[in-house]
Amino acid sequence: MTSAPPGGVPGEGRYGEAAFRPDRAGEAERIDFGALAYDAITMARLRALGAGPGWCCLDIGAGTGTVARRLLGEAGVASVLAVDRDVRFLDARPAPGLRALQADATAPDFAPGLFRLVHARFVLMHLPERDRLVGRLAELLVPGGVLVLSDAVDVTGERTPDTPYTTAMRAMWRGLRDTIGTDVSTVTSYPRLLREAGLDQVAAEIHVPPLEPGSAISRFWADTWRRSGQAMLSTSLIDAAGIDDAVRYLESDACAALSAGMLTAWGRKPQGPVG
Repeated sequence: MTSAPPGGVPGEGRYGEAAFRPDRAGEAERIDFGALAYDAITMARLRALGAGPGWCCLDIGAGTGTVARRLLGEAGVASVLAVDRDVRFLDARPAPGLRALQADATAPDFAPGLFRLVHARFVLMHLPERDRLVGRLAELLVPGGVLVLSDAVDVTGERTPDTPYTTAMRAMWRGLRDTIGTDVSTVTSYPRLLREAGLDQVAAEIHVPPLEPGSAISRFWADTWRRSGQAMLSTSLIDAAGIDDAVRYLESDACAALSAGMLTAWGRKPQGPVG
């Protein structure tokens, strides 16, 4: 993992290098705030798709491993291979049936095996290879297996009133795009990409958690702004006082805004001809 200044500088690397470095104190807690906001929705979808006993699962960009451990503990799957480019958070929280693999899923030689479930949440949006990677992940499914992709969608529009929150979010998306290549503008194309990858039973849904003072999602965004501050400032869309104002706005009863949503899209690999 390459070295980069805290917060990130435009043009300097990927997620975890130029921004959101795992060696920064508190990064695991930031990830866990996001998990608190989204894990229940993710688990409900995975279980509705059949995840359960006997399933061997692959979790790409597993972070602190909350989804992997819940698949084992709640859905009762047989095993989860949790992949990340840095597995320190996974190694710190082992669980029976959970195996951590430090690897880059975009590498040409990434071939971890075949799985009944392949899951990636808040991963592809940070990768320029996202379109190609959908097809590659689909190849890791056994017949009848399911590929589930979740990423952020910006549900605010050009006519959304300016608030400290919307100013910060626009600066964040622009800064992360310029710094590490994050792009949420194509996330709504995931159902089409799943279909083009040869999967069927394709569908999608969006969940938008409420922004309430002290909520997990509000704390996640506040911490994310602090950690991507240099990238945000580089856009000239916001200054340091503006970031502070946005954090205070999230923590106040005056907050009236829509969080970024999480779009989840899924598709199933055909069983193939019988006989």
